Amino acid sequence: MQRFTISLDDALALEFDALIAANGYSNRSEAVRDLIRSQIDAASLAPTASFWCAATVNYVYDHHDKTVVERVLSLQHEHHDLVVTSLHTHLDHHDCLETVVMRGPIQAVREFSHMLIALRGVRHGSVQMVPLDVDRRKLAHSHDQSGQHLHFKPLS
Repeated sequence: MQRFTISLDDALALEFDALIAANGYSNRSEAVRDLIRSQIDAASLAPTASFWCAATVNYVYDHHDKTVVERVLSLQHEHHDLVVTSLHTHLDHHDCLETVVMRGPIQAVREFSHMLIALRGVRHGSVQMVPLDVDRRKLAHSHDQSGQHLHFKPLS
């Protein structure tokens, strides 16, 4: 483990301490590590850094609006190659939170997630992407006779 020292003005240090307390960090080091990881991941999502990613897209919609339900489901089926699974959570009598887990090429996942969030009737959309690298080790599996599938691992 390496140590380094940073200097912050008093106002920024107070804001940072409030942020770490609000997010449940036990110390500044853990918070700084997460900030650094976040920036490394963001840089890894540049088109030249990594080709693959895993992602979640979260959004809210009114399930009584049957047209938005149909648009959401149709779009997910059109992109079945990216969608790994989805989780549907009832928030109240009208609103549902849906989380879609995806894996695929960064550009395709980015485009699909933006289309999903932009659908009429979808609210509060957000996307979280994790860059992936192809694990190039030769891995033998008893369930796979061809050896033709890919394994992925997070970049950071």
